[in-house]
Amino acid sequence: MTIGLEDIAYRPTTGVRRAHAAPLVVATEASLAGYGRLVEAPADFPIEIVRWPAQGWRPIDENSGDQGGVTEGLFEFAWRGETLYARNNAVGDSYLFGWSTWPDVAATEGRPPPRDQALIWRANYHPDGGQLIYPVNGQSFVAPMALPGDDVTPEQFVAFWCDGSRGLYIHPNVWHGAFVPHDDEAVFLDRQGRVHARVSVDFAKEFGCYLAVPLRPPVSPETA
Repeated sequence: MTIGLEDIAYRPTTGVRRAHAAPLVVATEASLAGYGRLVEAPADFPIEIVRWPAQGWRPIDENSGDQGGVTEGLFEFAWRGETLYARNNAVGDSYLFGWSTWPDVAATEGRPPPRDQALIWRANYHPDGGQLIYPVNGQSFVAPMALPGDDVTPEQFVAFWCDGSRGLYIHPNVWHGAFVPHDDEAVFLDRQGRVHARVSVDFAKEFGCYLAVPLRPPVSPETA
């Protein structure tokens, strides 16, 4: 997978040298309460679709406003040097999600060196529907997430460690950053609302820091 800066959906914000480390938690049904679910069988898992909001006192008609359905495709991730790129074929967008070191010195091509973190510059949520990702080859990954609310801060994010044996479903309005694979490359099945509305937070611009997502293995069954 090759992605140039001219192809990415959002130019990353850089220029800061501070990071907030998200706590690492093993993804279980209990720890994911309010955020989402673990997914055994992606083909049968329903995606929540949120009805279009009314603009005034007249309500949206029944059987309307939620008929956009879902879209599906492969979500490809690749570390190139010390930079994490991705392409979501379900929605036709490409991204530069983060780096394993400060972006001003991060290599953007070549063989990826060992890494113990990902510095993420932005996160978003989807008000129109949920999102499901499922690792096609059973690869482990970490997903930073925060509960709904537009006044989100880096301190509210939790990094969920997923062992790759199951997929991850994220409820509508739940904040999520990049799904960071432990391997140099990973492919996920992605299924989400077709409208694909995004509301974003830019950590570097708004808080002067990146969100540091730990990639080390968890040291206990619940937290690291």
